[in-house]
Amino acid sequence: MSHESHHPVPGIYVHYKGARYEVLGVAHHSETEEAMVVYRALYGDYGLWVRPLDMFCETVEVQGEPVARFALEKAF
Repeated sequence: MSHESHHPVPGIYVHYKGARYEVLGVAHHSETEEAMVVYRALYGDYGLWVRPLDMFCETVEVQGEPVARFALEKAF
């Protein structure tokens, strides 16, 4: 199953809790080939993170309303 059309573009994203992140791209797990979003925190120690693509792109419920887990603020 391909998620090419759902890949987040490189840029700055805002997590629904308010933190900002720089998405670097999409990588694939070496064993399972699962698509993973690679991103860097824009606060603290600017650590690198990965999250499954499907989870990165999903919506979450906040006060009864669906919102994007990560919303694009600025594409590069």
